[in-house]
Amino acid sequence: MRLTFFFCLSTALWAAPDGSDLYTKNCAVCHEALPPLQNHVAMKDMPPEYIVRALKTGAMRKLGASLSPADSTAIAEWITEKKLNPGLVTSGACPGKAPTSFSGPQWNGWGVDLENSRFQTAQAAGLSPDQISGLKLKWAFGFPGGFNTYSQPTVAGGRVFVGGPEGVVYSLDAQTGCTYWSFDAGAGVRSAITIGPNAIAYFGDVHGNVFALDANSGTQLWKVQVDDYPTARITGAPKLYEGRLYVPVASRDEWLSADPRFECCKFRGSVAALDASTGKQHWKTFMIAEPARPLARKKGTQLWGPSGVGVWSSPTIDVTRGVLYVGTGDSYSEPAAPLSDSIVALDLRSGKVVWSQQLTAGDAFNGNCLQQNQSSCPEKVGPDSDFGSSPILHSLPSGKRVLLAGQKSGVMHALDPDNKGKILWQTRLSPAGMLGGIQWGPAADKDTVYAAISGLGLIPGPEGVIPDPNGGGGIHAIQIATGEKLWSVLPAKDDCAGIRRCSPAQSAAITVIPGAVFSGSLDGHLRAYSTKDGRILWDYNTAHEFDTVNNVPAKGGSLDGPGPVIVGGTLFVNSGYSYFNSLPGNVLLAFGL
Repeated sequence: MRLTFFFCLSTALWAAPDGSDLYTKNCAVCHEALPPLQNHVAMKDMPPEYIVRALKTGAMRKLGASLSPADSTAIAEWITEKKLNPGLVTSGACPGKAPTSFSGPQWNGWGVDLENSRFQTAQAAGLSPDQISGLKLKWAFGFPGGFNTYSQPTVAGGRVFVGGPEGVVYSLDAQTGCTYWSFDAGAGVRSAITIGPNAIAYFGDVHGNVFALDANSGTQLWKVQVDDYPTARITGAPKLYEGRLYVPVASRDEWLSADPRFECCKFRGSVAALDASTGKQHWKTFMIAEPARPLARKKGTQLWGPSGVGVWSSPTIDVTRGVLYVGTGDSYSEPAAPLSDSIVALDLRSGKVVWSQQLTAGDAFNGNCLQQNQSSCPEKVGPDSDFGSSPILHSLPSGKRVLLAGQKSGVMHALDPDNKGKILWQTRLSPAGMLGGIQWGPAADKDTVYAAISGLGLIPGPEGVIPDPNGGGGIHAIQIATGEKLWSVLPAKDDCAGIRRCSPAQSAAITVIPGAVFSGSLDGHLRAYSTKDGRILWDYNTAHEFDTVNNVPAKGGSLDGPGPVIVGGTLFVNSGYSYFNSLPGNVLLAFGL
């Protein structure tokens, strides 16, 4: 009898954790709440490795800290109905050493230049409008265990530098896609990678860390955490100028507040200046002057404020005035901060705020506002009109300088950088919305600024909310001198016919070369438009499976976040973006003539 008792007790102690029960107790309060943004049905398509990584080092690491490795595995395997395979094997190593020179055409960092124009010259692009129709797939690279691809590739010295959602940064051969080296940062890498003249690669991760690697070998030179707040993250590419690295900081608080237990919110957005050689911090400027203080309790949850005002995008450098410009996000809690939804100019040497222009006042919003059980949603809900894109500093042929800022409000703003951000003109391109307006970035050439429109709508589905196949999208050309619309092209909505989780929304950053502007869509299509009249020159559907050079199973999906990069006759783009249940994917594509 005693032997049987101990046998039963031992069996109970060593029984595998119940993934369904763990999910119900730890995850369902957000993922199965009404309306669910991404429930267990939607997550079933994820690799289990992706979910485990999210709980360990990714967006859900705060929740995952209370779970054992066995618990995380049980949750992932229950959701996906697949066994964890932590030892994913890749191939495709380059046969020789990487070149050491970084000469030649390149696309370095987010916006290709200090002004964040997203304009590639004809010489650097190596691609003319009449050649675009001949673009064909050269190679595809699969991100192991990936479900999203959100780090824009950087191309320099004949190599492609790109981060993966699992935290691995790669150096690939631009011609063949073979791998020179890989580096595991330990947490997801959203930011584009910046290559310095000293052959150092700089990037940030979703834990608020900044890394410097030897760009030729992948060896870590230094690592600095610029913000130790638990949900701090770096999405915008650090900007390098005269030996200093300027780093924008945002956070996940806005969406973690969907959990009614979450004490929203304490985070303050910031910009930090680091020494590029050592990582030593020269200054750090918060977008909210004072730390959050405790406010009232609501439904038993302690509220905090002011909070938010994250800096999501790469800074823009003004060499003439010795300042940098950033666009800021909304406030997460009340009271709404005076620098939210603003363009802010900071002194490069000291970090002091030189001027600011708030373009939407009183914008306090968080994910709890989408839930039925609202504990931290502000009393006066704002429109969530962030600046997710970098300002573009532009000089007209007349010599007049203009700062162009595309906002989620659906408005393109032109400010005077030489007169404390005075508004020159404002042109409305679309309605505002939580996922509306201009999301990740316009682009500008000599006389024209181009802006793609998100307008993503959400409708009920078995996966939670899913993209509306009949809403969103479009691209516009605007004369920079006057703000006049030159042409507009509406989306091809029939491309979503019969496809679930598809949308014509054009949220991704766009890229322009002389004669053509490139824009990706959540339907998986990458299109090139004539800068003259908006006529479509090329259309490629990336939403399918690919054979990859590293033998990783891969497919394309929605195009969102980063934009295409064009260097030396080759176009590089990531495909796959599952946020808000869009089409997932895990592939980097290279197209050439």
